[in-house]
Amino acid sequence: MLRWQHPKLGLIPPDQFISLAEKSGLIIPIGEWVLDQACQQMRNWYDLGHKDWHVAVNLSSLQFCHEKLVDVVKATLVRWRLPAHCLTLEITESTAMHNVKTTLEILHQLSRLGVKISIDDFGTGYSSLLYLKRLPANELKIDRGFISSLGEDKGFDDGAIVSAIIALGHTLNFQIVAEGVETEAQKSFLQGLGCDQLQGFGLGKPMSPEQLTARFGNMRLAG
Repeated sequence: MLRWQHPKLGLIPPDQFISLAEKSGLIIPIGEWVLDQACQQMRNWYDLGHKDWHVAVNLSSLQFCHEKLVDVVKATLVRWRLPAHCLTLEITESTAMHNVKTTLEILHQLSRLGVKISIDDFGTGYSSLLYLKRLPANELKIDRGFISSLGEDKGFDDGAIVSAIIALGHTLNFQIVAEGVETEAQKSFLQGLGCDQLQGFGLGKPMSPEQLTARFGNMRLAG
């Protein structure tokens, strides 16, 4: 997730400026810059031998509906000679369900490029199972709102919902990712349900590319 390193205010989190960027229309050029930077960095890691890594980029609703989105994604992959499977594009469930016909058209175009598709904040919108099974997506990300109370007595209802999402997702051949994992209890609960991937401050804090490379660059390289 994008963070703004302000010269006077320091590191500004996305919830403090993304909405303003969307209202002003700046989210389109910012989004293109983020995509370019992410693909450039992934190309660097790929050249270092990390061919099993991939980078995920969030798309705002305005970006997703922009007429040049597919062309921009294609051109960026070509510019950095990046294999498409190394890029995952994330859209929220509410964005995906806003105009299902248009969503399916755009996602199918992106999928034909070879990029992976992730449905973010899953469980907070109003997905129709009829459309969900038709989405050419690879991944569902369970919203952090369902994760915070897992492993606690008060988390029974959330636990039941999370369990149902994981079972449903696996039945439809989605990889399942849990967002906002912060405690060992949450981690153990999700692993017990067979959740495929976890993300959150309980596993690691945001890092710069340099910090990430220094920490994980010595892991066994692929191929």
